Amino acid sequence: MRAWAVVETGKPLKEIELPTPEPTGKQVLLEITHAGVCHSDLHIWEGEYDLGSRGKMRLTDRGVVLPLAMGHEIVGKVVKWGPEANGAGLKVGDQMIVFPWVGCGKCAECLADEDNMCRVKPASLGVYQNGGYATHVVAPEPRHLVPLGGLDPSLAATYACSGITVFSAINKVMPMPPDDPIVLVGAGGLGLNAIAVLKAKGHKRIVVVDVSQAKLDAAKKEGASDTVLADGEDTAKRIVEAVGGQVGAIVDLVNGTDTARFAFDALRKGGKLVQVGLFGGEMNIPLPLMPIRALTIQGSYVGNVKELRELVSIAQSGALPAIPITNMPLNQADAALNRLKDGKVVGRIVLTASAA
Repeated sequence: MRAWAVVETGKPLKEIELPTPEPTGKQVLLEITHAGVCHSDLHIWEGEYDLGSRGKMRLTDRGVVLPLAMGHEIVGKVVKWGPEANGAGLKVGDQMIVFPWVGCGKCAECLADEDNMCRVKPASLGVYQNGGYATHVVAPEPRHLVPLGGLDPSLAATYACSGITVFSAINKVMPMPPDDPIVLVGAGGLGLNAIAVLKAKGHKRIVVVDVSQAKLDAAKKEGASDTVLADGEDTAKRIVEAVGGQVGAIVDLVNGTDTARFAFDALRKGGKLVQVGLFGGEMNIPLPLMPIRALTIQGSYVGNVKELRELVSIAQSGALPAIPITNMPLNQADAALNRLKDGKVVGRIVLTASAA
């Protein structure tokens, strides 16, 4: 198999040859046809996360080993499977969305289909083992595969991360009345997918905040009811003015020092801030305000395979609007990463195999 891998952090991806895996046990080997390019790939590529005053968390701190083919938004065709996967109804050529947030497969969380919360040995595709920037990938078990079911494979690939990440985060603030504002910080691929999920859930007041007017225009086009340009220190005030008061729910898809501050300041009493992004930094909050205003700050880490199945079912029903997709050849993964790094992507870049 071929892979476009991080060989040295911060350096261009290199095309390398690796042995094509032979699936054992419950494993399923797939030929990759589509792979989304996610902003979190930039952190892996650069080799570190910003922890503010606590310094940096490096790849090695997370147990990541190079070379690594990144990519965790994967659609592929079934090639073969191990003997313990017999009877799972698999067929050669079946096109599947691959759930990437896998764990040890044996702990209580994994056995409950909540592999993303594995505390024993996280083994996420594209993070701890080779993922979508390659010609082939191994899914640990058939339960990590969701049939495409007629969906556009480029769009469906984004559901494995961008889609379930916002779906899981939004579920943490729901239910809310349809006209009660929900604020989304960030209008990239996550933000546009979040608009789509909220619309599918029947929510009407969707407020999007971003530093880019072009991305806010895209958010408006996708169905945001209000947009707020974050270009100064008064962003919280602008949010409050846009919606006519402080807000009950904010989903921060950027999650940097600045966004955390203005999101916290824009919350009303009893409000909830769900932090999703990995931009980095740290959050300093006045502690008495937490109990006085009965606020909740909660992290949300991607999503589980149950949520992926539910989200795909919604998409297959036709209720989930599409987001803008730009296709690029798989062998241009490095160029795609640089476009994302430079902020030149509206929606999502999805890499495609030449035969896809």
